[in-house]
Amino acid sequence: MAFTRATGKHRRPSKTRRTAGGAAGIAGLATVGVVGSIASPAFAASGGQNHAPLQQNAEVSEAVGGPISATLDEQASAQALRAEQAKAESEAKEAAAEAKAEAKRKADEARRKAAAEKAEKEREAKRKAAREAERAKLNAYVLPVEGSYVSTGYQQGGGMWSSGSHTGIDFHAGMNTPVHSVAAGEVVEAGNGGAYGNNIVIKHKDGTYTQYGHLNSIGVSVGQQVTSGQQIGLSGSTGNSSGPHLHFEARTGPDYGSDIDPVAYLRKHGVKV
Repeated sequence: MAFTRATGKHRRPSKTRRTAGGAAGIAGLATVGVVGSIASPAFAASGGQNHAPLQQNAEVSEAVGGPISATLDEQASAQALRAEQAKAESEAKEAAAEAKAEAKRKADEARRKAAAEKAEKEREAKRKAAREAERAKLNAYVLPVEGSYVSTGYQQGGGMWSSGSHTGIDFHAGMNTPVHSVAAGEVVEAGNGGAYGNNIVIKHKDGTYTQYGHLNSIGVSVGQQVTSGQQIGLSGSTGNSSGPHLHFEARTGPDYGSDIDPVAYLRKHGVKV
């Protein structure tokens, strides 16, 4: 039997086309093979219906969008909480430091104020004591001649006195021994007193008077205020006198004849005679 060639030219596919076709075929077979191998058990179990790819996609989606996302949120929340706690602790420490500093400042101020008040109280106590001492000094009575003693007693008889007795007492004193006012008062007489020689008479706050006679010199004037213990003159032997001494009288009035016991007078006011 004779063979005849069909109309048209028939050529073998080119090498390029053969290669592309072969690659496509292999890829297709691979795809079918892989899918088939994956899907075959599921396909067989489901009676021929293959749902495994959908299930796997859902699980992957859940894993990406579920637990991982929740963990990141929890970590961010924990970090934010720690930051807030750290800030709160820092603020608490600053507040505690400020409170401690303020407490210290108040304590220091309280101590300073207490010390100032104590110092002021001490100063006031000293001022009060000084005032009381001054008042006591003003109201105190002292001996007219410091450290002296009575050499001639009150109302002692003798021809030296015109009244026949001594109207005062004599304190032992050498020439120009300081003579002091026995108490605060006002000078009502200062000058020559006749038989008393140079004499001074002082009126005191209780209304009594004291006289200082036979002075060598007078250091005060009438109307002058004197304090207790103030020097008013110097002892001597002027007037009716047998030698240097101080004639001292206590009186109820400024003049001669109103005399009272000088020793009892001084002792009454706390003077040791």
